[in-house]
Amino acid sequence: MGGVLDNFKHLTLGRLLIMISIVAVTLAFLLIFFLSEIVRDHAVHDLARDDARQTSKLVFQSLYSAMRKGWNKNEINDSIQRLNTSFPDLKIRVFRGEVVAAQFGAMQGEQEQIRHDATLVQALQSGEETMAFPTKDSIRYLFPVVATEECLVCHTGSHVGAVHGVIDITYPITSLKVSFDEVINSIVAYTLITIVLVFAILYLKLRYLVALPIANLVGVMRSMTLDMDLNRRVKTNNRLIEFKHLAEYFNHLLQTVQDYNAKLEEMSVRDPLTGMYNRRKFNEFLRYEIIRAERHEHGFSLIMIDLDNFKYINDTYGHPIGDMVLKELTAMLVAGLRKGDVLARMGGDEFAIILPETPVANGILVANKLHQTLVGREFELPIGKIRTTASFSMVSYPEDGKTDDELYAAMDVVLYKAKMHGKNQVMVADAAEDRSMMVIFKQGDFLRSALREDRIEAFLQPIVDLKNGKVMAFEVLVRIRDNGKIVQACDFIEVAEELGMAQELDRELFRKGLAHYAHIAKKHPRAKLFFNLFPRTFSNIEWVRGIPAMVRAAGVPCENIVLEITEREALPNLMQVRAMIEELRSSKISVALDDFGSGFSSFLYLKYLEIDYVKIEGSFIRQIVADQRDRIMVEHINSMAHQFGLKTVAEFVEDEMTAEILAEIGVDYAQGYYYGKPELPQ
Repeated sequence: MGGVLDNFKHLTLGRLLIMISIVAVTLAFLLIFFLSEIVRDHAVHDLARDDARQTSKLVFQSLYSAMRKGWNKNEINDSIQRLNTSFPDLKIRVFRGEVVAAQFGAMQGEQEQIRHDATLVQALQSGEETMAFPTKDSIRYLFPVVATEECLVCHTGSHVGAVHGVIDITYPITSLKVSFDEVINSIVAYTLITIVLVFAILYLKLRYLVALPIANLVGVMRSMTLDMDLNRRVKTNNRLIEFKHLAEYFNHLLQTVQDYNAKLEEMSVRDPLTGMYNRRKFNEFLRYEIIRAERHEHGFSLIMIDLDNFKYINDTYGHPIGDMVLKELTAMLVAGLRKGDVLARMGGDEFAIILPETPVANGILVANKLHQTLVGREFELPIGKIRTTASFSMVSYPEDGKTDDELYAAMDVVLYKAKMHGKNQVMVADAAEDRSMMVIFKQGDFLRSALREDRIEAFLQPIVDLKNGKVMAFEVLVRIRDNGKIVQACDFIEVAEELGMAQELDRELFRKGLAHYAHIAKKHPRAKLFFNLFPRTFSNIEWVRGIPAMVRAAGVPCENIVLEITEREALPNLMQVRAMIEELRSSKISVALDDFGSGFSSFLYLKYLEIDYVKIEGSFIRQIVADQRDRIMVEHINSMAHQFGLKTVAEFVEDEMTAEILAEIGVDYAQGYYYGKPELPQ
């Protein structure tokens, strides 16, 4: 018994199917057995009545034919004897009612039998057919003979409806004559009932043992998918061991995912080294604090901390010691702050602090206190004691900014100022000078995010041969995508140069522009690419020397590349620029002198620099149709360039008449909106 219960507790799907099959077969046998009994009872109770009634009527007709001839008692007994002989399985008896017995006399011993047979008495008195079962295997049917008008001819003392007698027939159940249609219909009906019951039981078993557990599992999975609810669990009380194990392992998987999700959430907001909030979470706190400050009309302060010469510690003692310094600094900062203050590691050796509901004066006090604590602190490390200093910037809301971008820009500007003034000090924002620097730093953040998010694009503007109107080259122009808008170079070039980001932009422009070459070469096989470098980029000799290798690595022929320079590149160190140009031309890279005629030294460069193209200053081209002096200037520049063996390119060509005049003068190439605006290659 214990083994059976144990198997039931550890029910597998295979065992379930075997059990269901056994139960179904057993149930079918039981139903067939019980239904056969029902069919038998139906045959006995219903069909036997019809069979007995028919037999009784036949007996009555036999006896009635004798009565019409005028029978006597002996003849009646003989007729009954013959019937019993003809039907050996039947026992036929006839009993006279009181009316007939009174007129013709009773049969011998008849009254005695009637008195001792209650069933017989009831049939004689009620005149209703009666069926009884004297034994298990036999049927007794009593058929009352009720008087009609015809009967009154002989039975003068009777009346219509009187019981003249009872025909008593007893015969075995095996002698029943059951209707074949009745049997077939009964078998079909009860078979269908059996099938329905079996399937109902199978449905209930499969529903509660299979379907509902699966529905429970699907419900939990749906909640996870749609609601991101990892707290729900699948019920494990199923009797099927496969579903029980599935639920247990799925719950274990959920718990694992939940644990990892919690760890990922922690890692997404915490710095793994110091355990402090990271930049992402700090941004959230800052935005929340701005909303809270606006609602309650109070200010708060921000402190930015940047370690001085931290690279020296890493390079001298190794990064593990540098990490220990950061941990010690974190512990020191936490000890000097209130519980409601927010400390975050912004990255590297940079930390930031939010001081809620702290005005400017109190913010300066906190910054000075932390600075003095650090100045007097020695960090005990495995290599010995180390001292370090840091630059502190302190800004406040709303004095130094009302948005997170403005406050970040203010912190960067003030920190930059602290670094420029000798480091190891606390600085705050001054009114005029720092406000202008904040604008530059804010634009610097825009450039850095554009570089980080790969939003720098290389647009191409066609340069057309004025003799045949065919495209001979494309100038590659830098653009920035910003929320569906395109920011032109004039809006950020000065900031990029001011913040030393020009080289990064040029590197990205080269990468994107060279990537376009394969596309444009299909339509314009001999087309060249003109790149206009930032002045500071061109002064980086090593980077410029690496351009030929960069071009070849991109699969672009060096002879299809043209670098544009202006007076700003050439003027500071003419001899160095000359040597650089010669080196580039030896790699088959051409050089163009851009904005020719805009400065006093333009003509001097034709003498000392080995260039290939002269790009005529656009201010001479715009009014060439209306201003004869501009036409004269262009004619002289074009003539001089041709005498030096150079090709000329006219910029800012915006209409057909200008293009016709330039062609008449003999300018080689032209570019401008008339031929096409800068755009991405299609």
